[in-house]
Amino acid sequence: MDNRSAADIEMLEGALARVFAPWVGELGLKVLEARAGEVLLALPVAPRHVHGGGVMCGQTMMAAADTAMVLAVMTRIGGFKPMTTVQLQTTFMKPVPADAGQVRLLARVLRMGKTLAFGEIELLGVNDELVAHATTTYALL
Repeated sequence: MDNRSAADIEMLEGALARVFAPWVGELGLKVLEARAGEVLLALPVAPRHVHGGGVMCGQTMMAAADTAMVLAVMTRIGGFKPMTTVQLQTTFMKPVPADAGQVRLLARVLRMGKTLAFGEIELLGVNDELVAHATTTYALL
C-alpha cells in the first residue's frame, strides 16, 4: 500500500466517525483499502445485523453500500462534500448466514460529473462470492 492509500484510509475512517449519522457507526464498517474512486470495506456480520431468518438483513447491506459509495466519491474529490443519494438499486443474490464473519464491499465510482456521481458496489461473502450488487447515483450539493 502506498502513502496515498494510507492517507486516504485515515481520512475515510475519520469521516466514518464524524460525517455520517451516529447510527452508521453501529454498522461497524472498517476501511481496508482506498484508491482514487475505489474503496474496499469490511462489514461484520454481527447479531444486530441478522434478522429472524438467521441471515444478514438487507437494510444493513443497503446502508453499508450507500456509505461505501460516499467514501469512494470522497477519494475522488479529496474529502467530504455534501451529497445526497438520488438512486440506490440493490439486487440480493445470495443470503449471508449469521456465521459468515464479514461481508466485504467494493465500491467504485463509474463516472464523476460536476453535479452527479455514478457508482457500483459489490458485496462479497465467503470466498468472495457475490451476495449483492448495487448501483447508485449521487447529487453533489
